[in-house]
Amino acid sequence: LIYDSFAQYLVTEKGYDEDLLTLAPDSLDFCCKGLVLDIEEGNFLKLAEDGTVLRASHGTKSMTSEEVLEIYGRKEWKHFNTVSGMVSRTAKYYLYDNYFDLPGALLCARVVDSLDQHDGQKKYDFWKDMVAAIQHNYKISAFKEDCGMYFPEVKNHPDKYLQRCPESVKKWLKQLKNAGKILLLITSSHSDYCRLLCEHVLGNDFREYFDILITNALKPGFFSHTPNQRPFRTLENDEEQEALLSLDKPGWYSQGNALQLYDLLKKMTGKLDPKVVYFGDSMHSDIFPARHYSNWETVFILEELLGDKGIVPAKAESEPLEKKGKYEGDQLKVPYFVSKQWGSFFRDRLPGLENAEETLVHTWSCKCISTYSTIAIPSLEAIADLPLDYRFTRFSSNSSATAGYYPSPPRALLPNEDSVMMK
Repeated sequence: LIYDSFAQYLVTEKGYDEDLLTLAPDSLDFCCKGLVLDIEEGNFLKLAEDGTVLRASHGTKSMTSEEVLEIYGRKEWKHFNTVSGMVSRTAKYYLYDNYFDLPGALLCARVVDSLDQHDGQKKYDFWKDMVAAIQHNYKISAFKEDCGMYFPEVKNHPDKYLQRCPESVKKWLKQLKNAGKILLLITSSHSDYCRLLCEHVLGNDFREYFDILITNALKPGFFSHTPNQRPFRTLENDEEQEALLSLDKPGWYSQGNALQLYDLLKKMTGKLDPKVVYFGDSMHSDIFPARHYSNWETVFILEELLGDKGIVPAKAESEPLEKKGKYEGDQLKVPYFVSKQWGSFFRDRLPGLENAEETLVHTWSCKCISTYSTIAIPSLEAIADLPLDYRFTRFSSNSSATAGYYPSPPRALLPNEDSVMMK
């Protein structure tokens, strides 16, 4: 749906090739989290922890190891300094780091293929059209106006796109609340879409799970901006009202900033430095800024931990075939799979010339996990049945790079996997 909603806009509004509208099922293999699109070159890159290029493609076409070495060498990619500082607003590159964005990577790669075929371009300027497609489908008024393709479709067929929250997770949220914890929901989605999701996923009583709801939070800016730059606003009928000077009580708010939220938490807990644990699935919008700017504990929800092990969730196994997604076939492939084109999310071989000794290195994505997360888990369900005082082993500078993965590290990081990993 995300792919189609962008492609539809590019074809009908911007005159791109109609071929973009048809999607071969196996083309989704291209989608791999942690890729960086070098916008001007039309190249996708998978980076090692030191910023060298491990794999690359021009459009959807993989480059050989020799081509990667010839173009990028064994040195830090030119924009690595800004990308590793999580600087994202740039016309030079785009980092694909969550499943919501990811279908856009495949679309951009196919746009590059199409432009090469028709115009033989050397530098690419399609990005502004891509941004327009995102704006069109996701602007704050789009849900209300039934604008674009995305929101109308989710509204009409929520069951097709949304999974209900497991009972174990709902029970866990209630246990946390009963134990006196303050529960927050912070999302960049606007309040109307958030309500649709929460009612469907948690139930009509979803507000009872949370003390504070913050929508249109515009992360990562929520963490990096000051109160003057990004004040909280109240909502009436999903319309944002005037800015608040401070945050005085729990409730549902829009926009805002972590500083004023933290002041409210001090007030609510009566503690000088209340501890916050923040759960998120985007390194760039959730985990890095919550750790870097607010120094919160961070739990990274990393579905790759399922794909890497080849675990198929029990529920998926027992579902009748006709209920499974369009591209899943007999086994669960999306998103719990390792891309054939891009290999492991966690580790990869340095591109070596023929017959040269090959070395396995951690990917940059993997390095970010141990640097900015307290722990990483495949889903909330994985920890919902643990006692609330369960002590997790955390990532820390003096422990191994795999210490914080729960329930276990990805297979690719285990020592005996070297020989089988990249076949």
